Amino acid sequence: MQLIESETAFLFPGQGSQKIGMGSELAAAFPRAKAVFHQADEWLDISLSGISWQGPEDVLNDTVNTQPALLVHSIAALRIFKDRIGSFKPAFVAGHSMGEFSALVASGSLSFLDTLSLVRRRGELMRNAGEENPGGMAAILGLKLNTVEEICSEVSQPDEIVQVANDNCPGQVVISGAKKALERAVNLAEIAGARRVIKLAVSIAAHSPLMALAQTDFNNAVGKAPIKSPDISIIGNVNASPLTSAADIVADLQSQLFSRVRWMETINYMISNGVDTFIEFGSGTVLTGLLKRINRNVTGISIGNPEDFESLN
Repeated sequence: MQLIESETAFLFPGQGSQKIGMGSELAAAFPRAKAVFHQADEWLDISLSGISWQGPEDVLNDTVNTQPALLVHSIAALRIFKDRIGSFKPAFVAGHSMGEFSALVASGSLSFLDTLSLVRRRGELMRNAGEENPGGMAAILGLKLNTVEEICSEVSQPDEIVQVANDNCPGQVVISGAKKALERAVNLAEIAGARRVIKLAVSIAAHSPLMALAQTDFNNAVGKAPIKSPDISIIGNVNASPLTSAADIVADLQSQLFSRVRWMETINYMISNGVDTFIEFGSGTVLTGLLKRINRNVTGISIGNPEDFESLN
């Protein structure tokens, strides 16, 4: 297919898209992709490629490994795309939660290695916060966003808060927070007619106040990162609006740990500004799947394996 810059956006997945073997076929087919994985191994002084390709699953699913692994696969796929397609500047880039850091690299706002260090630190701090204040997350399917918001407000208490973590698409909302409040919200969601409620296999309440323990150290890490104004407009998670300066990016990242990921608003913003083709770089097809639920009139393309490049022009 023919891609038009002004009508195309790049998307980058976050946690939940990881799987054992991610990026292995890409690295086997393209030396440039393999070099990205090896560069990450050397920079972090761990076998991140081994964890990504062979597991074990519990090690890959440890957020301190998941986050950099997703970043590396996304950037490897992006670099092969650039090699194959040549100079191509999309209208926007955006990433879902952790994926926003991949978008920083794609936009030219932060180097791959600096982003890798920041993402690894983010994973460490989030894991530590989860160990100190264990919480939970659950996906609510089949209820409207405002209904889920009302449920969270009703069951939350000053020391037991649950809130919307991800507004992914119509009928799919993820909530996050203290375990007892989460249980109360799940029960009310079922009573309210949720088609399905899925408790996520995590002990970290991402995008909730339980991440407060990580906030100061993460703010410092973001503040020290050499972030610059992007060459391509990033649509931020926190406000679903363009981040066009270094200051905008820093503010968004520093608010992201405890704020909602406004993914449906993010996609709709780009569509309203002329985008009709979205390319998801990295592991899985989660974001292109959400895209179908948000607007069936746009095109979603997933690029994470060698065969995915064949249809691109």
